[in-house]
Amino acid sequence: MRSRIYQKLNNFLNPSVLEVVNESDQHSGHSQSPKTGNSHFFVKISSTQLDKLSRLEGQRLIFKILQQEMSKEIHALRIKIIYNN
Repeated sequence: MRSRIYQKLNNFLNPSVLEVVNESDQHSGHSQSPKTGNSHFFVKISSTQLDKLSRLEGQRLIFKILQQEMSKEIHALRIKIIYNN
């Protein structure tokens, strides 16, 4: 899942910085966690395409890019957008 997230964001946004971290192990004891080991992720990204957007619009775009994964496999996605303005 980590590599799929990385690949999709890289293809759509061509970022200068992209880190995808699987944080599922930090949530394994939570009752809502699907306990798949691939459910909680952190994305750190910088892209000129995101520089044009507000933080909320940038997050919405990332969620839209990952819509299929968000609806079926990803339980939580934490996002840090680095702006170059």
